[in-house]
Amino acid sequence: MLGHLLLLGSIVGLLSCTVFLILLAGAGVRFRSRPQRTGFTGPWPQVTLLKPLHGLEPALEANLESFFRQDYPAHEIIFGCRQDSDPALAVVEAVSRRYPQVPVRVVFSGEPDRPNAKVCSLERMAEAAGSDYLIISDSDVRVTPQYLREIVQPLLQPEVGMLTCLYRGVPSGGLWSRLEALGMSVEMTAGVVVADMLEGLKFALGPTMAIRREVLEQIGGFQVLADYCADDFVLGQRVFEAGKQVVLSHYVVDHVAVHQRCLASLQHQVRWMKSTRFSRPKGHIGTGLTFAMPFGLLGLLAGIVMGDPLLGVALLLYAALNRMTEAMLAGWSVVRDPLALRYFWLYPVRDLIGFFLWCASFFNTSIVWRGERYQLQLGGKMVREAGAQEPAAASETVAVDELA
Repeated sequence: MLGHLLLLGSIVGLLSCTVFLILLAGAGVRFRSRPQRTGFTGPWPQVTLLKPLHGLEPALEANLESFFRQDYPAHEIIFGCRQDSDPALAVVEAVSRRYPQVPVRVVFSGEPDRPNAKVCSLERMAEAAGSDYLIISDSDVRVTPQYLREIVQPLLQPEVGMLTCLYRGVPSGGLWSRLEALGMSVEMTAGVVVADMLEGLKFALGPTMAIRREVLEQIGGFQVLADYCADDFVLGQRVFEAGKQVVLSHYVVDHVAVHQRCLASLQHQVRWMKSTRFSRPKGHIGTGLTFAMPFGLLGLLAGIVMGDPLLGVALLLYAALNRMTEAMLAGWSVVRDPLALRYFWLYPVRDLIGFFLWCASFFNTSIVWRGERYQLQLGGKMVREAGAQEPAAASETVAVDELA
């Protein structure tokens, strides 16, 4: 009896992840076959890149430099830091000296007076921006010189309120960084393109969020996001609820997996899983049925209990094949990640780790972000735990050459 129950659970799970794989195949074809907007000759509007910074991280200089090398006629970059002692500012200064033609400013926001420090910084940066086209991108993102042209063009359509991008993971060194990067390219990509196909995009992805100032003001500005952990999800959601389209760009950015050690990588991924659990709880629960390897192992156990180990091995092999196929479909066919093409055979391991991280996201409501502990509440709001200090905010804007 136990063996049959285990077998039933395995078959149900493997069927559900197979259905998801079929949906992914269709969504991937849809993503790659959509017509691209071409032929725009200008004039191109001035745009402002908003870059929050917080300390040094692997490949920071190469990441930042890629935004200075844009094939775009008029763009400025505003960097945001809490204090002028942030070591990332030395990297900004070094890079900006090599590209004096790109206007650069730095905004010091002080210690945050709201839970989401990044959003507090974005508020100050938006106030200093000299254009009505704002592009928010993380410091661990790297792009090609065509990035701005690809991102800005859809925003010129009045019905489009926001644009966001898929991303492929780039390891910064070590096995755990490689596994996390593989998850970025495959797991994240698969979920986003399937959601876009089934119901349209109702959220945004943090590595790139492009929005017009008028739309941002319509939804209440960055300040409405300051209490939320998944500010990117909420920003896209608010834009969609305001009646504007959230567009998934054809352009794919590189997202560096900066955590090289096991514990740091796992903590980062659990925090992201928890934020998803509270931002969209139904979708997060459904994610459990998209993993394959746990159900393959369940099938192996069922085969052993039933005295038919060959059946169990067959179910486990099917699960592994399912995951390797997903790695090829999402990681290579959609986002063209060479890592996914090279290490597709490793993705079953990443899938199993992802399942345990998903399980861990239900253990408690606490997260640690930038050294501070918060409690997550329904809807994704963060509340600083009792005993944490509430520092006062400060704001100052300087030109980058004043930092020398």
